[in-house]
Amino acid sequence: MQPPVLYSFRRCPYAMRARLALASSGMQVELREVVLRDKPEAFLKLSPSATVPCLATPEAVIDESLDIMIWALRQSDPEGWLDMPDTGFEWIARCDGPFKNALDRTKYATRYPDEDPDRHRALASDYLRDLDRQVENWIFDKPTLADFAILPFVRQFAFIDKPWFDAQPWSQLQQWLERFLSSPRFAQIMPKYTQWKPGDTPVLFPASS
Repeated sequence: MQPPVLYSFRRCPYAMRARLALASSGMQVELREVVLRDKPEAFLKLSPSATVPCLATPEAVIDESLDIMIWALRQSDPEGWLDMPDTGFEWIARCDGPFKNALDRTKYATRYPDEDPDRHRALASDYLRDLDRQVENWIFDKPTLADFAILPFVRQFAFIDKPWFDAQPWSQLQQWLERFLSSPRFAQIMPKYTQWKPGDTPVLFPASS
């Protein structure tokens, strides 16, 4: 049986969190690396939004990263990521909504000439300040879906201006991010892949050990 196909882009935080859940679940997919300025026709025909990640299973096309995470973990959840308080989804919703909106207007300020990037950095910081108060090793008492749905976006924000981020009084948040960046799981999801072309030898993810 052919594995599901995941269209991905290495640095995209949405694609990163999809790969994190797939790696945790052990569900193997064929990974097809997309170059965003040169999207393949097969991907454009498949993805309603033409955005990564996009997972094609035998039953359905899943075009939202959080849905891909939940799909993978419902197939197999050996690390118990779905064993999470309902408030975890509230943290994820704040990340995907107000925080991501402010992150984009901070990181990509030239795309939003009518917006004040300093104001948006302050708005993003409100969320991170709350998250710092919540995190003690993890958002809850163990690793859950919330941690790995949010961490790629905190990483993206941190590297807009890493010295500034490191200077903030968010010690729990900073340690949480650093543990993630230095973890075997982060290394597992971040190898470099060449752009997928039709006819290429399939690349399986996670790679067989």
